[in-house]
Amino acid sequence: MPELPEVETTRRGIAPHVEGHRVTRVLLRRPDLRWPIPRAIRTALPGRRIDAVERRAKYLLLHTGAGSALLHLGMSGSLRVLAPQTPVGAHDHYDLALDSGRVLRYTDPRRFGCLLWQPPGKVHPLLAGLGPEPLGDAFDGDHLWALSRGRSAAVKTFLMDQAVVVGVGNIYASEALFAAGIHPKRAAGEVSRARYARLADEVKRILAHAIARGGTTLRDFLAPDGAPGYFEQELAVYGRAGEPCRACGAALRAVTLGQRSTFYCPRCQH
Repeated sequence: MPELPEVETTRRGIAPHVEGHRVTRVLLRRPDLRWPIPRAIRTALPGRRIDAVERRAKYLLLHTGAGSALLHLGMSGSLRVLAPQTPVGAHDHYDLALDSGRVLRYTDPRRFGCLLWQPPGKVHPLLAGLGPEPLGDAFDGDHLWALSRGRSAAVKTFLMDQAVVVGVGNIYASEALFAAGIHPKRAAGEVSRARYARLADEVKRILAHAIARGGTTLRDFLAPDGAPGYFEQELAVYGRAGEPCRACGAALRAVTLGQRSTFYCPRCQH
């Protein structure tokens, strides 16, 4: 699934092409994706100027004066800015035609993404209750330490809780815990304030670096220009079970936590 760096890469890729432009037409090739596409997408969005493209967690919001289109890429979705005559593929589910003459096209073989609507002055239920952004000032070690007190859940599961901090998905949680030297199965409530400070710093560093490198290409993700991300080449533990740790040489291991594969070094992480 595209994680925060991939979604941020998408935001940065499409923003220069859609901000300040009006949506002249909404072409829906199916009535639903993960959920039904609401009527407001067809009635309120056409004719409106996209004032800004915002990312909140792994969602994208196209803000207009009438409200905001709420987009999610799902497990395999991508957004591209194309010429309108570009041939339509079997998994191209909607186009937002712009007054620039281009279209913003959503492609998703698995249809786990969404296209929803957020009325002006409202917060969509999918966004309500989310924690702070990991790259913002509200996220730090003190925040993690305070919320973790008394928690017996594994620290990796805790770090991936969207009410704790948004957008730290499976790949980057594994990478940040390795960089901070924290075993992913350690109880969240047993991690010290000092170690959480280091973990928060590593989350910020790794996510910022991944964004700068274009995200991580795993299976389906492509940036809006069709170029893959390059951070995958630098993954320290994710997907490398059985291979030697680049820090100590021990064989990396994999375990399932919260139904997700988790990779770690048994020697470096404790």
